[in-house]
Amino acid sequence: MGGVSTLYLVAYNSFQAIGWTISLAKILYNVVSTASIHGTYASTGHLICFLQCAAFLEVIHGAIGLVPSGVLLPLMQWGGRTHFVLAIVAKLDELQELPSVFITFLAWSMGEIIRYSHYAFSCLGNCPHWITYLRYTAFIVLYPLGVGPGEIWVMYQALPIIKEKNLYADSFSGLPFSYYGFLKAVLVVYPFLWFKLYLHLFKQRRAKLYRYHDKKNT
Repeated sequence: MGGVSTLYLVAYNSFQAIGWTISLAKILYNVVSTASIHGTYASTGHLICFLQCAAFLEVIHGAIGLVPSGVLLPLMQWGGRTHFVLAIVAKLDELQELPSVFITFLAWSMGEIIRYSHYAFSCLGNCPHWITYLRYTAFIVLYPLGVGPGEIWVMYQALPIIKEKNLYADSFSGLPFSYYGFLKAVLVVYPFLWFKLYLHLFKQRRAKLYRYHDKKNT
């Protein structure tokens, strides 16, 4: 990897790590100052929308070979999260005070701080082992927490509201199904797509952590 590419990746991943750290700080400050999990979206929703949109760069990074992640898995994760936060949560005020939004944003923020910090240090070739360990261990709890009682539960609760409002009717007018029908289909396939990503992370965990132990023992 060239010097310019390395500098860019360090800058991008550091920017994301800082952004998600600010998001987590806003979430925790809101909880402490209000003694409530309500107001999570109001405190950090716009920042999370921006950071999630900016993460499309990771799909491009994989497409042009800047990183070895490929395109499909980053696109699946980016597409699922961006659809969730922009098309559903940001659009429907009725959902923004739900505990599930707090759970999702908390899990996302904690996970992304770890992930982007790991990437930034790895680009520099000097990542502390404890960050690597967190990167390939914390997801075991944070990922299902953010998806199950978080994303999936929010989408399920959104269904009657979407049906009542006939949300995105104009955009789906030329299609044989409504957005309501589309979201129901998403809820059916979402756990299977998530599980594919989850298993992929376990494969990465075995490769990364076992490689470290092998190096340590030689």
